[in-house]
Amino acid sequence: MAGVPVELKGFSLSIEDKLILAGIDLRVEQGEYVSIVGPNGAGKTTLLRCINRIVTGGSGEISVFGRPITQYSQRELARRVSYVPQLDGRALPFTAEQFVSLGRYPYLGPFSAPGEEDRRLVREIMAGTGVTELADRRLDTLSGGERQKVFIAAALAQGADLLLLDEPTSFLDYRHQVEVRRLLERLNRTEGKTVLAVTHNLNDAVASCHRVVALKAGVKVFDGGPAELVRRDKLEEIYDTTFILIGQPGSDIPLVRPGEAG
Repeated sequence: MAGVPVELKGFSLSIEDKLILAGIDLRVEQGEYVSIVGPNGAGKTTLLRCINRIVTGGSGEISVFGRPITQYSQRELARRVSYVPQLDGRALPFTAEQFVSLGRYPYLGPFSAPGEEDRRLVREIMAGTGVTELADRRLDTLSGGERQKVFIAAALAQGADLLLLDEPTSFLDYRHQVEVRRLLERLNRTEGKTVLAVTHNLNDAVASCHRVVALKAGVKVFDGGPAELVRRDKLEEIYDTTFILIGQPGSDIPLVRPGEAG
């Protein structure tokens, strides 16, 4: 795949005169798994939405696979980048299979239905993500974890090599957190998908990713390996609170637990 999957150069964005992102420089290489962390209001979700052109405007540059996003049609961009938003509990009137099939829209004409090849790909993707048994169930009857895996399957149906995920494991029980994390790790390690994921769960972030980027008040304040981030002084600088680090057998990266507010 030609070109760097994501590159931002000096990107800034203000909404209603409020600065949301300030001078962001970020480069994500092919096959990387990058976690974006930081406190509430840091601009993490907005950053993903700018890369996927859900939010437009701003100054500086955003390129996807070596091409400015302003040069893509929405259909072209959807073939290169897929976005899984945070679960919000909305009831969508689709079965799981219908929803995954919607991911094929970048390849269909305005009034075209999915063809046999599209249906074959959808079945293959549903099998690969472990949601085949959910095919005929409506999304509003699924658990949060089941629905999240269906959303990821729909993103894969777009055929994109860059996956943007906003809080992919939030509100999930422990079993589904593990299932979703393992699915994303397999897509990255085995299938070569480039993953850029926002998360509030620091332990989840450092367990899965190659690299962590931290935002604070719209500014990039950290960009490095998980072991470099999980230091008490660095975390307290980012989050303005204290932390307790708990050693793990067989790992040089401790578990992170917030301490009492400083």
